[in-house]
Amino acid sequence: MILGVGNVLFGDDGFGPSAVEYMLKNCDIPEDVYVMDVGIGSGDILFNVALSQTKPQRIVILDAVDLKKKPGEVFELSIDELPASKLVDFSMHFFPSSNLLKELRDQMKIHIIIVACQAERMPESVSVGLSDSVKQSLPKAAELALKLATKSGHGEKTD
Repeated sequence: MILGVGNVLFGDDGFGPSAVEYMLKNCDIPEDVYVMDVGIGSGDILFNVALSQTKPQRIVILDAVDLKKKPGEVFELSIDELPASKLVDFSMHFFPSSNLLKELRDQMKIHIIIVACQAERMPESVSVGLSDSVKQSLPKAAELALKLATKSGHGEKTD
């Protein structure tokens, strides 16, 4: 399962949904991988996963962060490496609390991976659209998310 998390109304915070959109348009998605733009509703989806009889082996979360890296840089984060701004509540685009993610990982044995992108701009007021640096990172993020979701990797579509 690949989930794109973020709010497209606030600049680079829309990275997750934009990465999912890129993936659906440009990549071959294996039958056993479900890709979804969850926007600011990831908590609801993950609660449903926690309660479902059948659970995914892996959940890859695509999200923008600010860890003072180079804007547009794509990297993996573990739940334990999430920045403090993402840990404390459900408000940061209602990102699931680290407790829910840890429960999925530890008690339900779901491998959780965060594919993060260093944001260049995350405005406090409505400003639609990704910065160029984050927009250019979409292919790399899509490739990494698919590789992590499948452990074998699937790249760009070939016509």
